[in-house]
Amino acid sequence: MSAVPRSYNPFAEDEDEDGAPAGPGGAGGADRQRYLEQEVLRRSAATADSTTRSLSLLYESERIGVAASEELVRQGEALKRTEQMVDKMDQDLKTSQRHINSIKSVWGGLVNYFKAKPPESKPEQSGAPEYYANSMLKEAMMSSKEQEPKYQESHPNLRKLDNSDNDFNKADLFSSVQRDAYPKNQQLRAYHQKIDTNLDEMSSGLSRLKSLALGLQTEIEEQDDRLDRLTKKVETLDVNIKNTDRKVRQL
Repeated sequence: MSAVPRSYNPFAEDEDEDGAPAGPGGAGGADRQRYLEQEVLRRSAATADSTTRSLSLLYESERIGVAASEELVRQGEALKRTEQMVDKMDQDLKTSQRHINSIKSVWGGLVNYFKAKPPESKPEQSGAPEYYANSMLKEAMMSSKEQEPKYQESHPNLRKLDNSDNDFNKADLFSSVQRDAYPKNQQLRAYHQKIDTNLDEMSSGLSRLKSLALGLQTEIEEQDDRLDRLTKKVETLDVNIKNTDRKVRQL
């Protein structure tokens, strides 16, 4: 049974085509070094592209979140308008009940005459009523809307044709202290800087998404409370309408 010697290196080339051993200074070692450099560059480029795609998806998620927030705000406006209409209908119904009591008997008319009139509802303003979403959602929407240009730049169908050399030219903008933290190879340094920049922007984007989600949650909870209140008002109004209809039929 043959045993592999302890000094055996599985990655070492036994001999090159000319029969000379491939050492660190030989042709095989130089080829292997070039291959490793290309492999490192390839993996760095793939990582940079991956972070760029992730950042693009993050911007798209923000855009969808802002669209959902705007739709939720429009829903809040509709709920407020509906609640105002229900309140106006309830006020009109009370006025109708007073008139019915006056018609039914003279005594009812005297009672209504001396009875204090209910406070009249304010006339409905023209146009859509103003609706204000919660402050957390408003701030999150404003912060995310500012990222719309970045979304367009990162979207493959919307971004402008950019020169890949710009990423490498940005390497000159870093100070010497920052430059020492990256590899000396200019191309590899540019990839590392791009990855770090993308990761920083992803961190900020995730923070904005969190604020947007919390704002949406708060807005949904507030609208749920408004829906519950509106449901009770509608149920009460329905009962009053039936009672008023029955009184009218008895006249």
